[in-house]
Amino acid sequence: MVNILKNCTLCPRNCNINRYQTIGFCQANHKVKVSLAKLFFYEEPPISGINGSGTIFFTNCNLKCCFCQNNEISNNGKGLEITIKRLSEIMLELQEKNAHNINLVTPTMYVPQIIKAVKKAKKKGLVIPIIYNTSGYETVDTIKSLEGIIDVYLPDFKYFDNDIAIKYSNADNYFHYAKEALAEMFRQTGPCIFDDNEIIQKGVIVRHLMLPNHENDTKKILEYLYKTYHDSIYISIMNQYTPMKNIKFDELKKPVQKKEYENIIYYAIELGIKNAFCQENETVSESFIPNFNFDGIKKQTSKN
Repeated sequence: MVNILKNCTLCPRNCNINRYQTIGFCQANHKVKVSLAKLFFYEEPPISGINGSGTIFFTNCNLKCCFCQNNEISNNGKGLEITIKRLSEIMLELQEKNAHNINLVTPTMYVPQIIKAVKKAKKKGLVIPIIYNTSGYETVDTIKSLEGIIDVYLPDFKYFDNDIAIKYSNADNYFHYAKEALAEMFRQTGPCIFDDNEIIQKGVIVRHLMLPNHENDTKKILEYLYKTYHDSIYISIMNQYTPMKNIKFDELKKPVQKKEYENIIYYAIELGIKNAFCQENETVSESFIPNFNFDGIKKQTSKN
């Protein structure tokens, strides 16, 4: 699948460019670029657990939402280029730190390299679940290529209304691509499976970040997810939207109001949703944005 980088169609942008020679919408070339690799404790409970999730933050993004909290890496390209071999080593190092899983954040641009890295790591003893943490703007073909590689899918489901998707992410047909990709993810994993410590081993958790003044869009997403998958998936309803500097849309310049979020939680209950995660108000803070300081990326050298 590495050859796809010579005519890249990994995501719905279908840039059809040779990433060995130039870059497309996501700004990624043929090399893997990452900004942080560490134990992370701010994911959903069955992901972070007690030990933390072994999280690898990839640089660049194929969606580039105007409100992105990780703008430093998604748009500004902060990160270090590493080899596939080094990526596999990072996974093993996180496992050695007792991570519950390997959490691949914004991985879409690097799927061919990730597949090779996971295979290398598994040959050297990687046994913990692999999580694919994505914006949801995926093609079915790319998700199909991950069968047998990914244990847990953690997609966002950002928009129902196409006009909103275009306005905030320039992502035409986001809903279509997200629902088709989700269907393939669920086909691969089936319903969620947890170990004795309630850490997820297999399955799908769908995240939806509420945006201020967009209750109706959130309701449509929740209704679609529940009517389609019922209790076979978990839904994470997030209120942590944090207005970033220089956001140009007035309706996005404030956090989600407490009443807005409560209305959505009550709506989820009315729908019958049982398998859901909710958040407390204090999650609305820039302090929850990681410090992308390249920790865990460079190969550790012996002090002897």
